[in-house]
Amino acid sequence: MGVKIVVAVTDGDWFEMLRQHPGLTEVNFWSPRPKTFRALERGELFLFKLHSPRNYIVGGGIFAYSNTLPSSLAWETFGEANGAHSLRQMRERIVRYRRDVSDPRSDFTIGCRILLQPVFFPESEWIPVPPSWAPNIVSLKRYDTEESEGRRLWESVTDRIGRQEVIDQRTPSGGYGKPQLIRPRRGQGEFRLLVTDIYGRRCAVTNERTLPALEAAHIRPFSDGGEHKPQNGLLLRRDIHRLFDTGYVTISPDLNFEVSPRIREEFENGRDYYSLHGKRIATPHRPDLRPDPAALNWHNEHCFF
Repeated sequence: MGVKIVVAVTDGDWFEMLRQHPGLTEVNFWSPRPKTFRALERGELFLFKLHSPRNYIVGGGIFAYSNTLPSSLAWETFGEANGAHSLRQMRERIVRYRRDVSDPRSDFTIGCRILLQPVFFPESEWIPVPPSWAPNIVSLKRYDTEESEGRRLWESVTDRIGRQEVIDQRTPSGGYGKPQLIRPRRGQGEFRLLVTDIYGRRCAVTNERTLPALEAAHIRPFSDGGEHKPQNGLLLRRDIHRLFDTGYVTISPDLNFEVSPRIREEFENGRDYYSLHGKRIATPHRPDLRPDPAALNWHNEHCFF
């Protein structure tokens, strides 16, 4: 079974800005409309092509995840990895591509395609588009490494990516082996989007669903040995996230919300939080994505007052 490759037409300003930042570990290849993207699975290649007449593939990344977000949250999550210097500039580009804008100040919902380990080829290594690329393609085209064009594209790209030490699948003969999915480490942005979705875009404690008020929390912080994996995540309202990180609240290993007496002692307040004490939190439907009991134990022992 072959590996799929997507070649997508990219905004020139997005490309020019991001290629000046070679140290990025993930980027958001966004679309101005909230389009559903199902062309790839995690670990397949997503490549950038410039607008015609510059019919060249100029870089790419490893596809990780896709969903839709308000542009303000996409900016909060990825910042300049959205290929813009500010949220205002990002919105101006959205307006430029959309023709149904009644209020340019709107918090547009956009499509987000998260790419890990992005690379941007020097101009001397740009790859001409395959012969089957049609001039009227305005979005993307998918290729398969089981077919000749897809295989040649895979070899051209992995040669360039491999030389930049993003992936290395060289065989002893110096060539590349059978195309296969790439398994990169999950990034912070992908973690946030994934946790947001598996919790149904609702706070696990309060059931709040105002998306700008919600944040993906690490149970065990990444800086303290935690991982960007869904089992180490919780979707929490911002204030509860802050209290969770500072140890004033926790989630017990049996998935109950607990509030420390320190809130009352230190702030002479906290009635709204104590009303939630002992409540069982909501969890993802899939058992394998639910909070890791070991991570919850760690938070109880090392963070909770």
